[in-house]
Amino acid sequence: MASQVWRDLKASVRGLPGLDISESERRIDSPGGGMIAVRSAHNPDNLRGEGLDLAVLDEAAYMDSRVFPEIVRPMLATNRGSALLLSTPFGRNWFWQLFQRGCDPQFHNQWQSFHFPTSSNPYIEPEELEDIRHSTSRRVWLAEYQAAFTDDTGQVFRGIRGAVGAGANPQPRPDHRYVAGVDWGREGDYTAIAIIDIDDKRMVALDRFNRVGWSLQRGRLRSICDRWEPQQIWAEANSFGSPNIEALQQEGLPMRSFTTTSKSKSPLIESLALAIERKFIGLLDHPVLLAELVSYTMQRLPDGGYRYSAPSGMNDDTVMATALAWHGVEKSGPLFGFA
Repeated sequence: MASQVWRDLKASVRGLPGLDISESERRIDSPGGGMIAVRSAHNPDNLRGEGLDLAVLDEAAYMDSRVFPEIVRPMLATNRGSALLLSTPFGRNWFWQLFQRGCDPQFHNQWQSFHFPTSSNPYIEPEELEDIRHSTSRRVWLAEYQAAFTDDTGQVFRGIRGAVGAGANPQPRPDHRYVAGVDWGREGDYTAIAIIDIDDKRMVALDRFNRVGWSLQRGRLRSICDRWEPQQIWAEANSFGSPNIEALQQEGLPMRSFTTTSKSKSPLIESLALAIERKFIGLLDHPVLLAELVSYTMQRLPDGGYRYSAPSGMNDDTVMATALAWHGVEKSGPLFGFA
């Protein structure tokens, strides 16, 4: 981010006489003694230095909480300088606390707060925003596009009961396509297998079991697939998943690998959350699945991402199997809500 700001700054002053531009320090000195520099807050203590007249902290909410009160503000105090803190909301952290000061008349002689949702940007078409709103979960829409402060932790899946589809066909239909999702487990965890009708966007089957050897687990998956004949079977490849996937591929099953990492899990879960919220998917009225969806939580991480998981002592096997199956549905074509 600092590099991009530096490039834009140099472009904006190009052609002005008498400027001394230092690439190594990302600093511009003017003939009259003024100076402007671009710094990264990645290592906060590297920001320490001489007094400032103005400091602009871009994406301030994502900076270490020490940056402004312990490092930048003392540098401003020397010159009675000002600060402009810009950011996408990042939960109710220190940036939110300062924002509240600007909303309080008691502090108006020192602080002012401004709120600009994406819709206030004249360069973004309303139609584009409306399309984004329909294809984005409520949580992401509020934080990233409405500039709204939301809690750091909370429930991931909303509208669960409304997404439970009535009348799901328990029998395979020869004119319909199916996809499966598999989350492996052995002792403490469960193996879960979810089947979704690609054409109806409805779950049609869910199996869950544990304390079964790998050979029996593969046999149970084959039995379900013999009945539903899924076009693809998306299975988690982590750890003991890869050997099982390879063994089933050798038997001719249409296995697809999904490696779960902190980077890949976020869009996988967010996609299922959006599908449930928008009723793109019809869920089975399965007590374990519904309980796992209700209890599934997220926690915001310091780097701006999220950690998705079941609470301590609970499982998320049916959630992951359903998310993998829905991933397969998305790979199969455009999405529509179910009736």
